[in-house]
Amino acid sequence: MNQKTQYITKAAVIAAVYVALTALSRVFGLADGSVQFRLSEALTILPIFCPAAIPGLTLGCLLANITSTLDPLDMVFGTLATLFACLVTYAARKVVVKGFPPVSFLSPVVFNGLIVGAEIAFLYEKNAAVFWPSAGLVAAGEAAVVFVLGTALFFAIQKNEKLKALLR
Repeated sequence: MNQKTQYITKAAVIAAVYVALTALSRVFGLADGSVQFRLSEALTILPIFCPAAIPGLTLGCLLANITSTLDPLDMVFGTLATLFACLVTYAARKVVVKGFPPVSFLSPVVFNGLIVGAEIAFLYEKNAAVFWPSAGLVAAGEAAVVFVLGTALFFAIQKNEKLKALLR
């Protein structure tokens, strides 16, 4: 298989897994709203290992947000938050402290907190006073998933040469 086909295939598989994990989160009421615990957000660490994760996660988020309980604008803003987070995660992947890339882990927390928090405050609540509380709640849910499940995924990939090679 040529490199372009491999890249597209990796992106498609990552998108499909993101959608499936978001659907699973939605079954338990964890995927939408001010506090979100999307299991799929653990995958936001994948751009550290795999550039194809950038379009994969972006497409996955777009597709998952089609069925969001929020307004269709969530497809735009939620997807942009994921795209920006993926780009920064990839760009900062070599900024490592004691074997851990902190900026790459913080980017989905910051972008989702700010962008989705703004979406909730300004588009849905129409109240600027709730921006910081909304941003904080979204960021807290994102941080919980990224720093718990994402960290486990990160170290599982780090320790598994076959999985790491598969993602390259």
